[in-house]
Amino acid sequence: MGKISQGVLGGFSGKVGNIVGGSWKGIDYMRIKPSNVANPRTQGQLDQRTKFAKVLNFLQPMTEFLRVGYKLYAIKMTQFNSAMSYQLQNAITGDYPDYSIDYSKVLVSKGNLLRAVGGAVESTVAGVVKLSWIDNSASGGAKATDKALILLYNADKQIAVYDTAGAVRTVGTQNLSVPTDFSGDEVQAYLGFISEDGTEVANSVYIGAVTVA
Repeated sequence: MGKISQGVLGGFSGKVGNIVGGSWKGIDYMRIKPSNVANPRTQGQLDQRTKFAKVLNFLQPMTEFLRVGYKLYAIKMTQFNSAMSYQLQNAITGDYPDYSIDYSKVLVSKGNLLRAVGGAVESTVAGVVKLSWIDNSASGGAKATDKALILLYNADKQIAVYDTAGAVRTVGTQNLSVPTDFSGDEVQAYLGFISEDGTEVANSVYIGAVTVA
């Protein structure tokens, strides 16, 4: 039985027929309970599930980072779901069932703050990856105090290493330590920025891939 909590025009919780009501983050919602179908594994459904699984596996290791990187785009959804939506629409390549992630099109942070320019990545010291960028703090709304958002993704091990409060924009470089067993592995490098007070975030930039020394 459904229960009306705020009068006739308010939200309700529970079930009335095939309508289910509830509340999430203070937002009332209603949805239709799907009816059973003889064969739910249609080609379209399989296609979508395969894409979804591919993006989910990619993003799960960086969940905590995405809570910062997508904090401004979590409108009526979680930061993770917002990131899922973006990658599904923009970063999937290939044909069913052989989908893959196009790392160059991934955004691990999203916002209107001026993004990084002149990014580069290298690894010449064991267990250390060095990122560098050009100081563009005099351009647009960028500030010298903006902090780097750095993420390295190891696809072979499905591990992400990151820093959500890195070096400030004017420094132009930062070393990030990685696990010792990353030696010889390729990692994908991303660089973004977040304002000192955390109210502005920049779109991340794909810096490229590098083999860890």
